[in-house]
Amino acid sequence: MGSALNRDLALKDSRSWELGPLVGQAELQSDGPHGTAPFDAARLLQILRDWKGLIAAVTALGVVLGILAALLTTPVYRAKVTLEVNPPRVEIMKEQQEAAQEVGAWDFIATQVGLLESRSLAERVVEDLNLANEPSFVDQSLSPAQRLKAATGIVVSNIKVYPPAEGQLIQFDYSSESPELAAKIANAYADAFINSSLQRRYEASAYARNFLQRQIANTRTALERSERQLVAYAQAEGIINTGDGGANRGGDGSSLQGQSLVSLNQALAEATARRMAAEGAYRHSLASGPTSDVTNSTQALRQSRAALEAEYQEKRTSMKPQHPEMVSLQSRIQELDRQIARETSSVASSRSNTFLAEYRAALAAERALQARVSSLKGAVLDLRGRSIRYAILQREVDTNRALYDALLQRYKEIGVAGGVGSAPVSIVDPAIVPAAPYKPNPIMNVLLGLALGLTVGILAAIALDVLNDTIVTRSDVRNKLRLACLGAIPKRLRKTSLLDELDDPASPTSEAYSSLATSLRFTTEEGVPKALLVTSARASEGKSSTIFALAHNFARLGSKVLLVDADLRKPSFRTANEDRGLSRLLTSDEPLEAHISPTQFDNLSLLSCGPVPPNPADLLSTGRFEAILREAAARFDIVLIDGPPVLGLADSPLLASVCSNVLLVIESGKTRTSSALEAIARMRAVDAHLIGATLTKAVEERSRYGYSYGHYKYGSIDNSKSEIVLLPRQSGT
Repeated sequence: MGSALNRDLALKDSRSWELGPLVGQAELQSDGPHGTAPFDAARLLQILRDWKGLIAAVTALGVVLGILAALLTTPVYRAKVTLEVNPPRVEIMKEQQEAAQEVGAWDFIATQVGLLESRSLAERVVEDLNLANEPSFVDQSLSPAQRLKAATGIVVSNIKVYPPAEGQLIQFDYSSESPELAAKIANAYADAFINSSLQRRYEASAYARNFLQRQIANTRTALERSERQLVAYAQAEGIINTGDGGANRGGDGSSLQGQSLVSLNQALAEATARRMAAEGAYRHSLASGPTSDVTNSTQALRQSRAALEAEYQEKRTSMKPQHPEMVSLQSRIQELDRQIARETSSVASSRSNTFLAEYRAALAAERALQARVSSLKGAVLDLRGRSIRYAILQREVDTNRALYDALLQRYKEIGVAGGVGSAPVSIVDPAIVPAAPYKPNPIMNVLLGLALGLTVGILAAIALDVLNDTIVTRSDVRNKLRLACLGAIPKRLRKTSLLDELDDPASPTSEAYSSLATSLRFTTEEGVPKALLVTSARASEGKSSTIFALAHNFARLGSKVLLVDADLRKPSFRTANEDRGLSRLLTSDEPLEAHISPTQFDNLSLLSCGPVPPNPADLLSTGRFEAILREAAARFDIVLIDGPPVLGLADSPLLASVCSNVLLVIESGKTRTSSALEAIARMRAVDAHLIGATLTKAVEERSRYGYSYGHYKYGSIDNSKSEIVLLPRQSGT
């Protein structure tokens, strides 16, 4: 192995790299991960990091659109009116009024809100303001009906009513490009609404008024007919009714005979009372003693006797009764007693005669009245029989009159209810000309554009991330493929060869491959697998670069490594002598040693592909490869086999059935989950042991190693299929 073969490479095409694992490394695309992984906060944060550029661009676009909308939008002014709504208190009937008081005010307010939004009210405003004939408001080339319809539509579309959450205040506003027109239409809207409310109240009683008018006319006719019948019957029967129109009109007391009988009854009752009083007084005068009349008439005599009695008693102390003077006094006293007795008897007899005369006069008057009453009773009874028909007619008249009066009263109440009265709606705050437009609002537009842009950007990022279902991060390998991620190789940007980066222990690529080699030491109980097949789901995913870097790493650490290029269709490694290699061994019984080529790297040997056979799968399906692998494992510490892609070819499953241990290489951001799963399924179908997977061409921010491989910028790399030429070592190298 001469020095001339130290680090020179022969490339098959102009895009091959010197000593580099030229496996067509394509630029990583920032496709969203987590196609089937659980969607959680960590995944959302990862998506936001992955698509932060897109989100920022869409957000900025939203802000710009918001600013443009604010600058280009025509200013619109809004005039607001506040109305107070009170349920009406005047109803047609008392029963209806009581029923209306039971209905909640909210139903009435909701009805008023609906009326404010009605098209008929808008049409009335258009007619009141003559908006249909305003050239600035509606196109005058239309017909009058079309102009009215168009103007009404404009008013309806620009009016907005705000129902109250509580209370009885309703607000509505009108929007227009002219502030004066906005205030004018808003106030006209309020006036038209109040006028229409009053008109509806008046029209609501029109039917009842018409109905009552017809009923009053019919009742008036019936009343007149019944009154004529009553008068005609009274004239025919000679019944004179002197009643006052009360409830007893037409009875016995309302006729002349009846009134006379009543008067005589009252007089008879008074005469009976007088007779009884006179009889009582007469009987009392006979049974009672001296009365006051007797006492008054004999008072002088009694005083004289008392004087004589006093003188007699005074002289009795000094004179005897037989004394002449005493006898004279006694005689005089006795005479006075006789005079008093006569006077008393005379007065009492005169008083009794007076009471007797009064009693007899009262008795005579009573008997006379009794006779007159008895004679009138027959007349009244006869009149009562003739008044039955009269009473029937009288009741009909009263009924018709009462009905007529009731209908008149209800008609008056309808007139009050249908009048103007107090309106159920009143204006609290009329509209004023707005000083500034309410839209566009630049700040609100910017905030809205920011919010919409951010929302659209996040949704777009999530959608793109879900649609582009590729393997990107370590978590994707674990969650989607259910495999251990043994390493993540960063994407290289610097235009240096892979060998130069591997020789630099501080380079991110060298650190990543060293981490992958370390992870392989813990995949089996014996450490690094004795024989390891490195393959990928599809071509150009970096498997040849990975297997070369692993071979270089293990060889540098002192292990004897054999790198087998088992891609018999498109080999990546070759030596100066292309006549030797794996294809020759598979078709012959030559020893392994004759086809192994030492390389310019210590402890690293190469079993190249050799001549490309026409039937690789047929060669690998024989038992010859297993014998070759057994012999290689006996001579080398580690045998690394570079296999072809799994999908579409039978080579890798055949190799995996012999090697058992398989490392799957996945290009970050390129390999779709379905492709990787299909490759895994094919490997497991031959009972291969998938020790894990490694990501290639990963972006550091997305792979999230947990540590940094350095700070360098990655750029695009040619993704064409290239080959590594490992030349045999010459003596002295």
